[in-house]
Amino acid sequence: MRPSSRWTSLAGLAVGVAVIASACSSAAATPAAAVLGATSMPTSAGPVGATSMTLGSTNSPTLGAYLTGQNGMTLYVLNKDTPDTSTCSGACATNWPPLTVAAGATVTGPSGAMSSFGQVARTDGTVQIAYNHMPLYYFAGDSAAGDTNGQGKNGTWFVAPVSGSLTAAPAASSAAPAASSAASPAISMPISGY
Repeated sequence: MRPSSRWTSLAGLAVGVAVIASACSSAAATPAAAVLGATSMPTSAGPVGATSMTLGSTNSPTLGAYLTGQNGMTLYVLNKDTPDTSTCSGACATNWPPLTVAAGATVTGPSGAMSSFGQVARTDGTVQIAYNHMPLYYFAGDSAAGDTNGQGKNGTWFVAPVSGSLTAAPAASSAAPAASSAASPAISMPISGY
Protein backbone atom coordinates (compact mmCIF):
# COMPACT_ATOMS: atom_id res chain seq x y z
CA MET A 1 0.00 0.00 0.00
CA ARG A 2 1.35 3.46 -0.84
CA PRO A 3 2.15 5.79 2.10
CA SER A 4 -0.41 8.45 1.06
CA SER A 5 -3.18 5.81 0.83
CA ARG A 6 -2.28 4.52 4.27
CA TRP A 7 -2.53 8.04 5.77
CA THR A 8 -5.85 8.64 4.03
CA SER A 9 -7.18 5.34 5.37
CA LEU A 10 -5.97 6.11 8.91
CA ALA A 11 -7.45 9.62 8.78
CA GLY A 12 -10.81 8.20 7.65
CA LEU A 13 -10.71 5.64 10.42
CA ALA A 14 -9.92 8.33 13.03
CA VAL A 15 -12.84 10.49 11.85
CA GLY A 16 -15.19 7.48 11.98
CA VAL A 17 -14.13 6.61 15.52
CA ALA A 18 -14.58 10.25 16.61
CA VAL A 19 -18.12 10.39 15.18
CA ILE A 20 -19.12 7.13 16.89
CA ALA A 21 -17.57 8.21 20.21
CA SER A 22 -19.37 11.55 20.02
CA ALA A 23 -22.72 9.89 19.35
CA CYS A 24 -22.25 7.44 22.21
CA SER A 25 -21.19 10.07 24.72
CA SER A 26 -24.09 12.35 23.82
CA ALA A 27 -26.58 9.49 24.21
CA ALA A 28 -25.06 8.53 27.57
CA ALA A 29 -25.29 12.12 28.79
CA THR A 30 -29.05 12.33 28.19
CA PRO A 31 -30.81 12.13 31.58
CA ALA A 32 -33.89 9.96 32.07
CA ALA A 33 -35.68 12.69 34.01
CA ALA A 34 -37.49 15.61 32.46
CA VAL A 35 -35.34 18.71 32.71
CA LEU A 36 -35.60 22.41 32.04
CA GLY A 37 -33.75 24.36 29.40
CA ALA A 38 -35.22 24.07 25.91
CA THR A 39 -37.61 26.69 24.62
CA SER A 40 -40.26 24.67 22.80
CA MET A 41 -43.64 23.44 24.02
CA PRO A 42 -43.45 19.91 25.42
CA THR A 43 -44.74 17.38 22.89
CA SER A 44 -46.69 15.72 25.68
CA ALA A 45 -47.81 16.73 29.12
CA GLY A 46 -44.90 14.88 30.63
CA PRO A 47 -42.53 12.10 29.72
CA VAL A 48 -44.33 8.76 29.80
CA GLY A 49 -43.04 6.83 32.77
CA ALA A 50 -40.73 9.59 34.03
CA THR A 51 -39.57 8.60 37.50
CA SER A 52 -38.33 12.08 38.31
CA MET A 53 -38.92 15.61 37.11
CA THR A 54 -37.16 18.90 37.71
CA LEU A 55 -39.33 22.00 38.04
CA GLY A 56 -38.09 25.56 37.94
CA SER A 57 -39.48 29.00 38.49
CA THR A 58 -39.64 32.33 36.76
CA ASN A 59 -40.02 35.69 38.43
CA SER A 60 -42.17 38.34 36.77
CA PRO A 61 -42.49 41.91 38.09
CA THR A 62 -46.27 41.72 37.59
CA LEU A 63 -47.05 38.02 38.14
CA GLY A 64 -44.50 37.29 40.84
CA ALA A 65 -42.65 33.98 41.09
CA TYR A 66 -44.38 31.09 39.35
CA LEU A 67 -43.55 27.45 38.54
CA THR A 68 -42.17 26.23 35.24
CA GLY A 69 -42.06 22.67 33.99
CA GLN A 70 -40.55 20.70 31.13
CA ASN A 71 -38.57 22.89 28.71
CA GLY A 72 -39.07 25.90 31.01
CA MET A 73 -42.75 26.20 30.07
CA THR A 74 -45.15 28.00 32.41
CA LEU A 75 -47.30 25.87 34.71
CA TYR A 76 -50.88 26.82 35.54
CA VAL A 77 -53.60 25.95 38.04
CA LEU A 78 -57.36 25.88 37.45
CA ASN A 79 -59.28 27.55 40.24
CA LYS A 80 -62.29 25.30 39.50
CA ASP A 81 -60.25 22.25 40.57
CA THR A 82 -60.73 21.09 44.12
CA PRO A 83 -57.78 19.92 46.23
CA ASP A 84 -56.29 16.68 44.85
CA THR A 85 -58.88 16.50 42.02
CA SER A 86 -58.55 17.56 38.39
CA THR A 87 -61.74 18.67 36.64
CA CYS A 88 -59.97 19.17 33.28
CA SER A 89 -60.32 16.28 30.82
CA GLY A 90 -61.20 15.71 27.17
CA ALA A 91 -60.99 18.91 25.10
CA CYS A 92 -59.95 20.83 28.21
CA ALA A 93 -56.90 18.56 28.67
CA THR A 94 -56.02 19.07 25.00
CA ASN A 95 -55.84 22.84 25.54
CA TRP A 96 -54.44 22.52 29.06
CA PRO A 97 -52.20 19.40 29.09
CA PRO A 98 -51.71 18.05 32.63
CA LEU A 99 -48.17 17.71 34.00
CA THR A 100 -47.88 13.93 34.34
CA VAL A 101 -45.30 11.47 35.68
CA ALA A 102 -45.09 7.80 36.65
CA ALA A 103 -46.72 6.82 39.94
CA GLY A 104 -44.30 7.24 42.85
CA ALA A 105 -42.04 9.63 40.89
CA THR A 106 -39.83 12.22 42.58
CA VAL A 107 -40.03 15.92 41.82
CA THR A 108 -37.25 18.43 42.33
CA GLY A 109 -38.77 21.82 42.99
CA PRO A 110 -37.16 25.23 42.69
CA SER A 111 -35.63 27.04 45.64
CA GLY A 112 -38.31 29.08 47.32
CA ALA A 113 -41.04 26.46 46.81
CA MET A 114 -43.22 27.02 49.87
CA SER A 115 -45.60 24.07 49.52
CA SER A 116 -45.30 20.35 48.90
CA PHE A 117 -45.71 18.39 45.68
CA GLY A 118 -48.08 15.46 45.41
CA GLN A 119 -49.84 13.22 42.92
CA VAL A 120 -53.38 13.29 41.59
CA ALA A 121 -54.93 10.22 39.97
CA ARG A 122 -56.65 11.29 36.74
CA THR A 123 -59.76 9.65 35.29
CA ASP A 124 -57.70 8.48 32.26
CA GLY A 125 -55.37 6.49 34.54
CA THR A 126 -52.41 8.87 34.37
CA VAL A 127 -50.78 10.52 37.39
CA GLN A 128 -50.63 14.31 37.54
CA ILE A 129 -48.29 16.43 39.66
CA ALA A 130 -50.01 18.76 42.12
CA TYR A 131 -48.54 21.63 44.10
CA ASN A 132 -50.20 22.56 47.38
CA HIS A 133 -52.89 20.00 46.41
CA MET A 134 -53.69 21.84 43.14
CA PRO A 135 -53.12 19.93 39.85
CA LEU A 136 -50.59 21.54 37.47
CA TYR A 137 -51.11 22.13 33.74
CA TYR A 138 -49.40 23.62 30.69
CA PHE A 139 -51.26 25.84 28.19
CA ALA A 140 -51.26 24.82 24.51
CA GLY A 141 -51.29 28.54 23.59
CA ASP A 142 -47.78 29.04 25.03
CA SER A 143 -45.06 28.41 22.48
CA ALA A 144 -41.85 29.33 24.32
CA ALA A 145 -40.41 29.41 27.82
CA GLY A 146 -41.63 32.55 29.58
CA ASP A 147 -44.96 32.75 27.71
CA THR A 148 -47.92 33.32 30.03
CA ASN A 149 -50.73 33.43 27.46
CA GLY A 150 -52.96 31.32 29.71
CA GLN A 151 -52.82 33.79 32.61
CA GLY A 152 -56.38 34.85 33.53
CA LYS A 153 -58.04 32.79 30.74
CA ASN A 154 -61.78 32.53 31.37
CA GLY A 155 -61.12 33.99 34.81
CA THR A 156 -60.20 30.49 36.00
CA TRP A 157 -56.61 29.76 34.82
CA PHE A 158 -53.62 31.30 36.58
CA VAL A 159 -49.86 30.79 36.68
CA ALA A 160 -48.95 28.41 39.51
CA PRO A 161 -47.42 30.69 42.15
CA VAL A 162 -44.27 29.47 43.90
CA SER A 163 -45.93 30.56 47.15
CA GLY A 164 -48.62 27.92 46.58
CA SER A 165 -51.31 30.47 47.43
CA LEU A 166 -54.06 31.41 44.99
CA THR A 167 -55.68 34.00 47.24
CA ALA A 168 -54.50 36.94 45.14
CA ALA A 169 -54.32 35.78 41.53
CA PRO A 170 -52.48 38.51 39.60
CA ALA A 171 -53.83 40.05 36.39
CA ALA A 172 -52.47 39.08 32.97
CA SER A 173 -49.42 40.97 31.82
CA SER A 174 -47.45 41.38 28.63
CA ALA A 175 -44.21 42.06 30.50
CA ALA A 176 -41.49 39.53 29.78
CA PRO A 177 -40.55 37.55 32.90
CA ALA A 178 -36.98 36.94 33.98
CA ALA A 179 -36.01 33.29 34.38
CA SER A 180 -34.54 32.32 37.72
CA SER A 181 -30.92 31.29 37.96
CA ALA A 182 -30.26 27.66 37.05
CA ALA A 183 -27.58 27.60 39.74
CA SER A 184 -30.06 28.24 42.57
CA PRO A 185 -30.47 25.40 45.07
CA ALA A 186 -33.42 23.09 44.60
CA ILE A 187 -35.65 21.07 46.84
CA SER A 188 -36.08 17.39 45.99
CA MET A 189 -38.77 15.24 47.53
CA PRO A 190 -40.80 12.16 46.67
CA ILE A 191 -44.29 12.99 45.47
CA SER A 192 -46.06 9.84 46.55
CA GLY A 193 -48.15 11.90 48.98
CA TYR A 194 -48.30 15.15 50.84
